[in-house]
Amino acid sequence: MNRIANLIRIKLAERRNYKMTQISKYPISAAVEKRIFEIFFGSIVHLNNTTDVSQFLDDFLTPTEKMMLAKRLAVAVLLTKGYEYREIRKTLRVSFPMIANVNIWLKYKGKGYQKVIEKILREEKIEEFWQKIDDVITNVVPPGHTNWSYWRSKKWQEKMEKAKPF
Repeated sequence: MNRIANLIRIKLAERRNYKMTQISKYPISAAVEKRIFEIFFGSIVHLNNTTDVSQFLDDFLTPTEKMMLAKRLAVAVLLTKGYEYREIRKTLRVSFPMIANVNIWLKYKGKGYQKVIEKILREEKIEEFWQKIDDVITNVVPPGHTNWSYWRSKKWQEKMEKAKPF
């Protein structure tokens, strides 16, 4: 148990001390750093819709960086939903250490992750609720003078097209 606790401490310390290789080795003042992050976080807050966010991220991040961040968030969501490491690895094509790192971060530090994941899961539950209502309504009464088997087949196809992989 002590060995696991040490591993967790080391991983958290690595996360805190992690620096991108492109950052200058010459440090900036605390005031400049604070102002840089005010601008950065403020710019994200002012993005009002998915299109704006997508355009900003397309300009700001490389495709690889976007995929890396998206996969990290997806791993966090799947872990929260109770998926096993093997299922996550197979679905998202990520490594076990990456999954373990996200899991450690979620358990011991991830307040930001938790807020985002709670919102995602809440939205999914709302979608499921309305989908169930739609399913009940369409199974009970199709539009007048409609072939029932055709109607159900069409609705099933629509449902499968809307279905998410996880």
